[in-house]
Amino acid sequence: MSPAAPTNLTLGGRVALITGASRGIGAAIAAAYATAGAKVALVSRRLEGCQPLADELTAAGHAAIALACHTGERSQISAAVREVEARLGGIDIVVNNAATNPHFGSLLSATEAQWDKTLQVNVKGYFGVIQEAAQGMLARGHGKIINIASIAGLTPGRGMGVYSVSKAAVIALTQALAQELGPQGVQVNAIAPGVIRTRFSAALWQNEALTDAVSAKAGRIGEPDDLVGVALLLASDASNYINGAVFTVDGGLEAFGTL
Repeated sequence: MSPAAPTNLTLGGRVALITGASRGIGAAIAAAYATAGAKVALVSRRLEGCQPLADELTAAGHAAIALACHTGERSQISAAVREVEARLGGIDIVVNNAATNPHFGSLLSATEAQWDKTLQVNVKGYFGVIQEAAQGMLARGHGKIINIASIAGLTPGRGMGVYSVSKAAVIALTQALAQELGPQGVQVNAIAPGVIRTRFSAALWQNEALTDAVSAKAGRIGEPDDLVGVALLLASDASNYINGAVFTVDGGLEAFGTL
């Protein structure tokens, strides 16, 4: 048997919706998808957060739009998905990246309001985007759903109990949906980043002791662009036989266990 042809990682003509796309990981993935040929919808809670990147991508010749959507509000999710479909076409790729972490400290000190906010955005928000976008994917018989989890969902982070539980739920949600949607042509996978240098995780990487501990095991703190390769793989036809998987992108931190 002759070797298989090189895998095609391009996204020409496909429509991708990326939440939490105003900066950090979401922005890096959105820019990579646009460069790979996708039409991208950048979603963030405030329009001014993602409009500059959409304008930059448009000026570079890519198809990009920006939308305001609070992914903790189901009505806003539904409206955003319908607008993307109307302006760009049927959604082929979803990247759930929007997240919140209002509590840091002892798990027993977390308030009910902090629990509610975390689960509303990090878990129910992910599911809401998927439930709205998957309708079209299933009708067309193909689609890619990528949930941004965290290594904290595999090994709980110290002082990050509520967030860790929410990310463990994201991993379970990914695997449950993979079972349901995979046979119908829609692959559902997750990416579990380690400590990545974003504004969202500034409290971690600005902690000198933690930075030293991460660097001793992983070599350095991760950057948003470190997520781009696997995100591109999972959005492309190269991942047609990858379903329900969790890809750690952490420089090997998970292999060392907790910090």
